[in-house]
Formats: sequence, structure tokens, C-alpha cells
Amino acid sequence: MILKKFKDYLYDDRLDIHRRLYVLYVAMTTAMILILAAETFIFERKAAVFMQNIVLAGVFVLVAFIAVKTKHLKTGAVLSSIFTAFILYPIIMIKGGGVEGSGPIWFVYNVFMISMILSGGVRIVFSVFEIILTVALYLLSYFHPELFESVNGVTYYAIDVTTLLLVASNVAVVITIENRLYLQQVEKMQKQGEEIKGLVASQNRFFSSMSHEIRTPINTIIGLNEMILRENISDEIAEDAVNIRSAGKMLLNTINDILDMSKFQSGDMHLLEEEYETGSMLSDIVGMMWLRSKEKNLEFKIDVSPEVPARLRGDEIRIKQVLMNILNNAIKYTKEGYVKLSVECEKEEDRTVKMIYTVEDSGMGIKKEDIPYLFTAFKRVDESNTKHIEGTGLGLSIVKQFLDLMGGKVTVNSVYTKGSTFVVEIPQKAVSDEAIGEYNYEKRHKLERRSEYKKRFEAPEAKLLVVDDNESNLLVVTKLLRDTKMQIDAVKSGREALEKTLEKRYDLIFMDHLMPEMDGIEAFHAIRNQVGGRNRETNIVILTANAGAENRKLYATAGFNGYLIKPVTGEDLETEVYKQIPKNLIRVMDETGMESSETISWLDETRRKRKIVITTESTCDLPEKLLEKYNIVVFAYKVQTENGIFRDGIEIDTPGILRYMEDTTKSVTAISPSVAEYENFFAGVLANANNVIHLSLSSGFETSSYNTALEAAAAFDNVTVVDSKHMTCGQGLMALMAARMTEAGMGVNEIVPILNRLYLRIHSSFMLDNLDYAARAGQSSKGYARFMNALMLHPISYMKNGKFVSKGMLMGSRERVWKRYISQSLSGFKADHIVLFVNHVGLSKKEIEWIRAEIEKKEQFNAIYFVPTSPVVSISCGPGAFGISVVEKA
Repeated sequence: MILKKFKDYLYDDRLDIHRRLYVLYVAMTTAMILILAAETFIFERKAAVFMQNIVLAGVFVLVAFIAVKTKHLKTGAVLSSIFTAFILYPIIMIKGGGVEGSGPIWFVYNVFMISMILSGGVRIVFSVFEIILTVALYLLSYFHPELFESVNGVTYYAIDVTTLLLVASNVAVVITIENRLYLQQVEKMQKQGEEIKGLVASQNRFFSSMSHEIRTPINTIIGLNEMILRENISDEIAEDAVNIRSAGKMLLNTINDILDMSKFQSGDMHLLEEEYETGSMLSDIVGMMWLRSKEKNLEFKIDVSPEVPARLRGDEIRIKQVLMNILNNAIKYTKEGYVKLSVECEKEEDRTVKMIYTVEDSGMGIKKEDIPYLFTAFKRVDESNTKHIEGTGLGLSIVKQFLDLMGGKVTVNSVYTKGSTFVVEIPQKAVSDEAIGEYNYEKRHKLERRSEYKKRFEAPEAKLLVVDDNESNLLVVTKLLRDTKMQIDAVKSGREALEKTLEKRYDLIFMDHLMPEMDGIEAFHAIRNQVGGRNRETNIVILTANAGAENRKLYATAGFNGYLIKPVTGEDLETEVYKQIPKNLIRVMDETGMESSETISWLDETRRKRKIVITTESTCDLPEKLLEKYNIVVFAYKVQTENGIFRDGIEIDTPGILRYMEDTTKSVTAISPSVAEYENFFAGVLANANNVIHLSLSSGFETSSYNTALEAAAAFDNVTVVDSKHMTCGQGLMALMAARMTEAGMGVNEIVPILNRLYLRIHSSFMLDNLDYAARAGQSSKGYARFMNALMLHPISYMKNGKFVSKGMLMGSRERVWKRYISQSLSGFKADHIVLFVNHVGLSKKEIEWIRAEIEKKEQFNAIYFVPTSPVVSISCGPGAFGISVVEKA
């Protein structure tokens, strides 16, 4: 019972671990003293010595008891160590036979225990003194052996053996228990870590849910307010409506601060860099801050250097947040006077400019001792004078963290009661040499405030389905798109949406995410897989209040064609509609509201540019309609014949190259593009794009141009080359999924890491009808090819780590071999049923339909594409070859 209680005490994790180890040390040392005292009494019958040892043990326990009760563990450990190391140990050496007795064993025990119960400098000092004492005792024993009592043979061996066994046992017990206590602490910390992770996840879910719930009514307020501004209203009403819009944006900024703080805490914050207009960004900021200043009767000043670049590249949204938080703080802490924003720049190398934003106010200022705490979350300085001022306490903390993320900095100069000056420096890339010139905010603001809504296009034949469980959201979308004359159906649930998609073909669907019964993602997959559905290939755009990069990734992975976040403006909706619906349904309108034959005039040059364009090579074997739908740009390899050099798939097609190769004496060679050709290609694409992500043929192939493309990309700041580790339709699937991610609004920094892992989920294989063409291409010997053909063996290869690896041979008739190959290609993993590609060389329509039927016997896919293999790949495959590429479900 006592032992059980003692064990429970040692493993009670509510008690301090040092306390438990100290108690263990005292218990074991006391036991050793008592056992050895008893043994000595048995062999030598010296009652006085026995009682002396009992008293020593009693004093030892008493000191430990007082130390534990009074919680002076360090003092107790020091006194106990003095007792064993400097009192008991010398006595045992002198009375127990000197160096020939059990003294040396006690020395080892003392050093071990000192290391266990003491810490820091005290441990070192005690260890050194114990060593010095031992050396002194050994020297004394050598020069004056008469000072040390001798022990008779039986007693000597008995005590020595017992001491050795006790010390070994104690050391083993201490190590075992200490290890268990350590594991117990680790387990406790892991459990606490999991609890903390759970709390952080719960906090993030709460913030995300709060953001969603607040964005929904803001969507209604801003949307319907925009409809008011479109009407013929008085200046007073227009000004009120503009103020409502500014207040809504301010509220949205506060929500973003709270959401961003949770992202910083969880390490999920990322920048989203793109081109933006400096003047428009400043107008948005000043428009909101001007209203706040007016409410407090403060003068709002703005001074913009004419040399500031007109267009920059960076994270416009985050820069807005930084400046708005600093300006908002300045306005909050200024009772009278002014708040001033100054903007200037310093030009550096490689089109880099250091943007310098200075916010100056005539407010209460900041005490010198409070400045270090300015950027601490939830910390308010000088609370005696600021407790009446409202705020979340997050603004400046968010500022500091965003600037660290962008490679910028903020400095503060302040004189208490006189005002403060915040200087923000942010490195940005200048898009062009054009400068902003003279910036007149008042003129610009008046124009924006009273700007009349201009109808940009009409699409009376286009059919739009809007799915949202909130009637206000349905009303906002319907009203904002009213002037486009689209045929709009609005439903309140995924179930109702499925009823509509079964009976009518839509050109575009806007889908909310969080809905009862069936959410937007479930509804999306149900529409894509709907038996008899008329919208299995209709573009579906998520229209949600769920903000954040992680949600963009979620929707891109699900397969949505676009991503819009609430609150949404009419311009956002019209731009997305124009991007998504067929162009033959759109009638573009000019400034007078008349139909125009020109391309869209309401998008400026940069707005017409796509944020990211996905490019790849002609080896990707993607269908033309998918290339057009997702704006994927293909760079052609070349094929060299005796008749000249031809661009792959453009100047020569697969049937043509196969006819040419019927003459076995003629040679054909695949030529990959040069660095200069890639540079020209990327430059051409960047004329219509802000960023390029290029998916290359796997670097594992001799004909791959991955390294060439990488070298060419070094000449550009915004071209990223990714090794697809695939060819043909596997490479095409990588490009297709990258394009879907761009449609969902994801940035380069989010897409590239996903692509670098995505290749593992793509299953791509190929089966040759014979090896004749492979032998002509030098990929197989002619003798081996004849041997394989004679035995009717068909080689199968699959992609692994960027290379084709043999998966064996199939023997028999073509039909039997094809069946087995199709079965093998779809086995061993769970396929994503969105799409499957079959690339082939010279198959007939009848053969294609037979393969389609065999695939559908195995699994049902939303879409199966049969694509002719590009000429540059066909020259090494030959007629009758085909491959299957599919994505494994995440």
C-alpha cells in the first residue's frame, strides 16, 4: 500500500517534477543508508555505529521533509547534497576501508545525484568540490594509510557488493522513472499542444463564421446602395449614398483586420501580388478617411509626389489595410487640427521603387516609453487618456505584421501632446515609366461620387442561374445585373438548383457555398454528375462570403470556374459574366449606350490583362475547346523532316506525319524550342498577362525543354516554370488544374506549391501497339522490336517520378489487350470523376467508341476526352497506340 502511494506520488503530473525527483532521491539514499547500517551491524555487532547511521538518516529525512513542506526545494537539495557528498561520503571513506572499501562507489553515486537534483552553477560547483574532495582523500590514503580504518574480509566484500548493487539499482530506477516522467511531460505537452491547436482552429472557425455572417448583410447594403447611386437622384442623396458606401468599406476593413490576425496567429497569411493603379488605390483610401475626418471636423490633407509611378505591382489590398489602419488611428486620436497623408517614392534598381507613405497628425501624441508597445495586439497605450476611444486594438499590430511580410518597415516620431508622424516604407515594382503626375483628389472624388452608371454590355439571350439561401443576396445580384437584360433565374437551395439544371440549359451559374441541406460544393458536384442534366459543362462560379486564401484553394480544388467574394459590386459581377459566358451572346455597348462593334471599352489596358496565364507545350495534348475555355496558351515544339522544319500541331498534324513515316527510309526528329524562342514566347504572353506559370514537359525526357524554359524565365520577374513530371495528357491535366486555380482567383504563390505536389495524384500511362516506331526513334533496338511483334506483346508504360517506367507486357489480340490495359489503368486508386483523357495515335471512330464503352463499364466520368496525340510524340509511338490520364481523388 505504501509503495503504491509512493508510486502514485511520483507519477502525479499535478506536482512539480523537481519536487518528485528530489523526494525520490531522498527516499533511495535513506534506504541505502539504512540497509548498509543494518548490514554493518550484522557483521560487526557495533551498536554505536548502527545508531549513528540511524541518526544520520533521520537528520537527512528531516531536512528533506522541511524543504518539501516549506517549498524550499532548492535549499533542501543543496543541504541534502552537502550531507551525502561532504559529510557521509568522507565518513564512509575513512571508516569503510578507504579506497579499497565502498567509498569510490559512493563517489559515483554522489556525482550522479548532484547532476540530477541540482541545476545551473550550483551543480557545477558541487561537482568540482566533490572531485577535489575525492582527489584529497585518495592522496591522504596514499600518504597516511593509518588514518583509514581497515575492514575484515567478509565485511569488506559484503558491504562492497551490497553498495555496488544498491547504487546500480538506484541509478537504474532513477533513469527509468526520470525517463517515464519525461515521457509523461512530453505526452502532457502534446496534449496541451493539441488542445491549443483545437482552440486556434475553433477561433479561426469563429472568425471565419463571423466574417461570413457580417459580409452577407454588408453585401445587401452595398449592393442596394449602388442601385441608389445609379438612379437620377439629388446631390444630397448621392452624398449620403457615397457615405454609406464608405462606411460599409470601413466596416469591411475592420472585419478583415480580425480575420487577418487569426491567419497570422495560425501562420496561414499569404500575399497576393498583382498590378494596381496608384491613383485609384489612393482615392479609395482617402474617400473612406475623408468621411471619418469630416465627422470629427478635422482637415484632411493629401500630398502626392508627381514622380510616383502610375502603376505598381504588389498586394494592393494589404497596402490599403496598412494605410487605412494608420490613418484611422490618426483620426481617432486627434481631437482638432488635421491629418495629412504624403506619398513619395525613391527609385532603386530593376524597376523597384521604395514607396514612402507618411501619416502626420496634430493629435495627442505618444509618450516615449509607450512607443515600443504600439504594435502589440490588444495593447492600448496611455489608457488614462484613451479609454474613451473605440477600437479593436488590432490595427497597428496588423500593420507591423503586413509590413514584415512585404519586406517593408514603419517608423514613428512623436512628441507627447503635439502629434505623431508614422513613416511607412514598402518596396514595390513599377510596371511602367509612366508617373501619376498632379494628383487632385477633390476633383477626382467629385467625378467618382457623381459618376453615372454606364451599361457595359447586354446579353438578352444569355441564361443565368443564381443559387443562394439568402433572399437579399438573390435580390442584389438580380438588380445589379438587371441592365444586362440577361435571363436570370434565382433559387434558394441546391435542391431547387438541381431541378432547374435538369429542365434548362444555363450559360453561367452563380453558386453560394454555405446553404442548408445541400451546400454549394455538394450542389456543384451534383450538377456535374446529374444524370440527364443539361449543365454538366456549364461554368459555375462560387459567389460566397467565405474570404481567405484557404477558401480560394478549397473552391479551386473542387473545380469551380471562378471565385467572387461578398460584398460584390455591379462591376465585379459584370466582369465575371463577361469572362465566363460565350462571347457570341454578348453585345458590347459604347459610352452612349449604343451597341458597339469594338471590343470592351470599359476595361482599361490592365483590366484586360489576365492576372495569371497558364502556358504549356504542344506535348500536352489538350482539346482545343479546353485551351480556349481556360485561356491556356500552348508553345509548339518542332518536327524536322527531309522536307523541312514544321511547328508541331500547327504546320503539321499527326495523320500527316504518320503518312510521311510510312516510308521507312525517311527520318523524323523532334526539336525542342531554344532559349531565345522561349523568351519571345513569354514576352508575347506577358503583353496580355501580369504573370505566367509555364508547365513544361517532364525534365526526365531527353526532349524536355524544362531547363531551357527555366533559363528563359530568368529574364522576367513574373514567369514561373514548373516541371510537370508528365507528358501528353498528364502534362495537360496539370495545366488544366492550374488554369482552374487561376479562375478561382488564386495567386502564383498559392498555385505553384500545389502544382509541385499535384503530379503525384495524376496517373498517366501509355500502351504501344508495336515497337516499330519506337525503334525508328532510337528508343528500342530493331531486333527487340521484331521479337516483341512476333510474340504479339504490347508494352505498357506509366509515369513515375517524371519518367516512363515499364509496367510489363500484355499478350494476345488487340481487343483482349485493350480490355486488360483499361482495367489496369483505373485500378489501385480512387479516381476523381470530373475528367478522363485518352490520347491516341490514329484510332478510328469505331475504336474510340469501343474504348469509351469499356471505360464507362469500369467507372462513370463527367467528361471523357479523346485527343489525338501531338506529332512530336506520335513519331515514337506509331498507329494504334493510346494512353489514359486521370487524377486521383484528393
